[in-house]
Amino acid sequence: MSESSEHVPVGTAGAADAAEPLILAGARLPGADGVVDLHLAGGRVVAVVPTGDTPQGETSSGGIRRLDVDGRFVVPGLYDRHVHFSQWAMVSRRLDLAGAESAAAVARLVETSVAGGDVEVIGFGYRDGLWADAPTRAVLDAVSGEVPVVLVSADLHACWLNSAALRRHGASELAGASGVLREDDCFRLVREIDDVADAVLDGWVADAAQRVAARGAVGVSEYEMRWNRDDWVRRVARGVDALRVSFGIYTQHLDRAIAEGLRTGDEVPGTAGLVTVGGYKVITDGSLNTRTAWCFDPYPGLGADEHPYGLATVPYDELVPLMRRARDAGITPAVHAIGDQANARVLDAFEAVGCTGSIEHAQLLRRDDIARFARLGVVASVQPEHAMDDRDVAERYWAGRTDRAFMLADLAAAGVELALGSDAPVAPLDPWVAIAAAVGRTRDGREPWHPEQAIEARAALAASTGGQGATVRMGMRADVAVLELDPLAASVDDLRTMPVAATLLAGRFTHQAL
Repeated sequence: MSESSEHVPVGTAGAADAAEPLILAGARLPGADGVVDLHLAGGRVVAVVPTGDTPQGETSSGGIRRLDVDGRFVVPGLYDRHVHFSQWAMVSRRLDLAGAESAAAVARLVETSVAGGDVEVIGFGYRDGLWADAPTRAVLDAVSGEVPVVLVSADLHACWLNSAALRRHGASELAGASGVLREDDCFRLVREIDDVADAVLDGWVADAAQRVAARGAVGVSEYEMRWNRDDWVRRVARGVDALRVSFGIYTQHLDRAIAEGLRTGDEVPGTAGLVTVGGYKVITDGSLNTRTAWCFDPYPGLGADEHPYGLATVPYDELVPLMRRARDAGITPAVHAIGDQANARVLDAFEAVGCTGSIEHAQLLRRDDIARFARLGVVASVQPEHAMDDRDVAERYWAGRTDRAFMLADLAAAGVELALGSDAPVAPLDPWVAIAAAVGRTRDGREPWHPEQAIEARAALAASTGGQGATVRMGMRADVAVLELDPLAASVDDLRTMPVAATLLAGRFTHQAL
């Protein structure tokens, strides 16, 4: 495994790997002929043999549990390489704004919530990039009165508040007439509204983790903007053990991580090998929907309080020493960049520091920078479903450049390591959704968007297994998913809704519908 992949949790033998030996009999491996038995023991795949054969060195399978999977397809367990897990666990409990097509439509949803007796309204999922009317605090004030209202955009980079909420959070002067906070101001406010009691949030996280496991997933790279190590240690102690988790470290916690000797890939004591140290996350620009992704070309039609080229949120002369400090401490950089200028500058920083790592999102790129990804060994950590969400807003604000957006095929052809994810809750925490978007570049019956940038199902699967590849093989972790369909032959629609019969983590069932 390359240094650039070290932030994916690997795990070694431990309590999490203590499942009893198991034979998954009568399995098929996508792309391979014949039917095989998979022998799992000690948290590993110890043999892959034709059905009925006894592995070398094993005299009998007597006493070993045998489960016939009846010709179902078995693949390595799936990873989502970019999530905000607490946010994902919370969104189902917030006012859903995803379908609102105008500020007025959002106001109607808020009005209904207030009329229903809510003493505070927290919503998630609005996308205002194509609205004919602009969000303003007056629009919310008219339907909410003194009930505080905080609405978080689908991309997590903006939030829209009424006057009561702005006063509560001491942000009236920051928002102006729009009531909208962007980037760091938004992040600070979101941390305040996310202050949920540990026991309550951990219960929500446990439920969400089970739902994720039911989609064939065995692990996530967690980029919640807080000190996540202690959260996940506590959760594992409380029995939240359906996923492997690597936790990201932000700039505000970098000194602490270094002082405590944390290094990317290290297991966290007391978590049975489930929790590992992830990468150093630094956000260098904004997002497309908030019109803050840092680009070489200006955005058309922005308001007076918006930046025409987007925002460089961490200057280059600060970014390089931060990345170097993390690298020197053994913490691999995982750097957020969405606009083409942000990606170019971050690649400059990787070259200056002389380390590998990942660029998180890598949405809009200059063609010359594709080769730089490959030459520098930088992973492109991309969320393909964002292309489906953003195609229309991209055609408006990145007009004439969308052939350079979500360039999965060009990256793969250049030998760049792809790592697929969701950025949940921005997109659903379901690796099959990401795989389908990468393969089909379409959703909801629409024509594929820049289909020349689609990748083959095998490549999408390999980019979704945390470095395990697309095929189950002897010696790998016994993290596997049992599928009802062949993922290499399934339609794009079937990939999106792939039926999962079972998920095993280190040979232990985390989901079973067999």
